[in-house]
Amino acid sequence: MNYLLGIDLGTSSLKTIVLSRDGKILSSDAIDYRFDSPVQGYAEQDPQVWWHACLNTVINAVRKANISAGDITAIGFSGQMHGVVILDKDYQVIRPAILHCDARSGEQVEQVNNLFSLPDRQRLFRNPVYPGFMLTSLLWIRDNEPENFERIAHVCSPKDYIRFQLTGVFSSEYSDASATLLFDIEKNCWSDEIISRVGLPRGIFPECTEPTEIVGKVTAEAAALTGLKAGTMAASGGGDLTMMSVGSGMVRNGDAIINIGTSGQVSFQIDRPVINPALNTNMFSAYHSDRWILYGATMSAGLCLKWWREIAGNPSYDAIHEAVSKTGPGSGGILFYPYLNGERCPHLMSDISSSFIGVNASTGFAEMTRSVMEGVVFNLRQCAGICEKLGFSAETYLAAGGAARSEDWTQIMADIFNKPVKRIIGEEQACLGAALSAGVGAGFWNSLPEAVDDVVRYQDRIITPITQNAAIYEEYYQLYRDIFPLYSESLRKLTNLGRRGTGSDGTCAVR
Repeated sequence: MNYLLGIDLGTSSLKTIVLSRDGKILSSDAIDYRFDSPVQGYAEQDPQVWWHACLNTVINAVRKANISAGDITAIGFSGQMHGVVILDKDYQVIRPAILHCDARSGEQVEQVNNLFSLPDRQRLFRNPVYPGFMLTSLLWIRDNEPENFERIAHVCSPKDYIRFQLTGVFSSEYSDASATLLFDIEKNCWSDEIISRVGLPRGIFPECTEPTEIVGKVTAEAAALTGLKAGTMAASGGGDLTMMSVGSGMVRNGDAIINIGTSGQVSFQIDRPVINPALNTNMFSAYHSDRWILYGATMSAGLCLKWWREIAGNPSYDAIHEAVSKTGPGSGGILFYPYLNGERCPHLMSDISSSFIGVNASTGFAEMTRSVMEGVVFNLRQCAGICEKLGFSAETYLAAGGAARSEDWTQIMADIFNKPVKRIIGEEQACLGAALSAGVGAGFWNSLPEAVDDVVRYQDRIITPITQNAAIYEEYYQLYRDIFPLYSESLRKLTNLGRRGTGSDGTCAVR
């Protein structure tokens, strides 16, 4: 029994890999899905969509690996963070999960901010209070769906639901729990002070463990559905940012990542909890109880390019590369602000939207496309700047997420940050991190640093800044920072007008 499974439950897909004992990914499988948005600003998913995707990807990944499912030693998990799954006393789903990118709970954010003073928020939360986090989503359910709230007996994060379905064991772990706004991040336990002050029942929250701890075994029922062997061990795993960091080998103090997936982050591994007085960054528990991750998170990163491609008629990535390579730094004088779903960092604004600045008669597809990519990276550089002011910086960054596969995007990262950027060999870092966590729990390795030293490898070529490009981007970056405050309030008003429709009574005036 020398194989591991890594399962990553994302916002837009669920992926499963099979990892051999010597660290080779033998196979992978993925199923895409979309989140539901029944009202503008809402983001929900039916947990059964995740479960069915899990069943099918596990079956397919094992088949592709051409191994016996009985030779799989352990399973690890990674998942989208902040969202909430609510279950009744029989562990049945009550309503669709509310996701991290959901914007409905603005009133509940105000409630929490009024209930806790700024010093209390700095001390207790260590993070901004924002829509889409478990705390504010639960308060929204209490205020707007009281009949559903009364039925709640258990709550969990998305990936914890999948693990529960496989093992019948209901639990969580430090990294995901710390991303709920209901957790004591320094002591690694649920915060009785927060929970009691907001008036939530303490008993609905699961027990938490280390991410590498084996917490359950595959049940006979799940084995019949997946083809796995009953009794296969399952580790806690972690939130996707933590597992992606592990799978990228970024587990030591000072390691830093630029991640561009659907959303984006600039993250730093740190060995002590920190307080950001401005509360415009995030800090969560990491892969071990004595490690934390500090990061600035932008809501829309790779999503911006996906959105733009759909508008442009879904050109191929080869066509995008050809267009971008013909356009110089600055995209002919265009700036793009990547706020498709509101923003968390560098601007804590849930009611903000994207915009292009500088479009003119000579602007074409190439310029618009490159400006989208540049705008995402400008925003992430701002996020990194905030972390640097808190005392954390890096000489080299690791590119992660889908953008790491793009020569254009990684060069833009190096030029805008004016720092070298390295890339990992292989893909599916969150899945890999999940599998390595299971491997540590199963005794394959003694620790995650030992596991990543054994398994993770980087490409020989490091992307270095092009001096001329970096100088040009420095001017654009200063403009990017200076322009936004001049019109941000007007843009917020425009966003809110669009959300409530054009009629004075809040109904749509179009017939």
